[in-house]
Amino acid sequence: MEAMQMDRSVRCEASVLAKAQQVRVVFLDVDGVLTDGGLLFSEHGETLKRFNTLDGHGIKLLQKAGIVPAVVTGRDSAPLRLRLKQLGVQHAVYGTEDKVPAAQSILDSLGLDWSQAAAMGDDWPDLPVMQRCALACAPRNAHAENLARADWVSDLPGGQGAVRQLCDLLLQAGGHYHRLLEAYLR
Repeated sequence: MEAMQMDRSVRCEASVLAKAQQVRVVFLDVDGVLTDGGLLFSEHGETLKRFNTLDGHGIKLLQKAGIVPAVVTGRDSAPLRLRLKQLGVQHAVYGTEDKVPAAQSILDSLGLDWSQAAAMGDDWPDLPVMQRCALACAPRNAHAENLARADWVSDLPGGQGAVRQLCDLLLQAGGHYHRLLEAYLR
């Protein structure tokens, strides 16, 4: 299938673009997607996380375009909750390994279905959600099984702009990219 170059940041197949046009909610994992997957521990045992500001700005742009970012993660931490609050993410389920019921609950609350959803995951616990979504995505450094099942794979690894590339893809597919960019070029 022919790959399409959209603007400057995203390459994708025409079939991926068609799926992306229907997306109204994006499910994101945290460790390995919104972060690089590494865990830092303080001397007191507190888990520290490093988030990418490009990913964060992409999440804010999605919200401006009416696309809902949602987080479904197997971990829970104060730094994660703080970061999601700063980004205005209102739909998050923490500390769950069984991610499908959590994602279904979010879909139900939004009045959406799986055909309107995208998901980005990097490891096996993310596969059930990825397989149900219209658009399954993975960061470049995801596990081989996730890469094999992804409709679209970012050029970038998790925690280093992969989520921003997905946001750009969705914004471009939905026709929002240039309108949002113009506000910064004035």
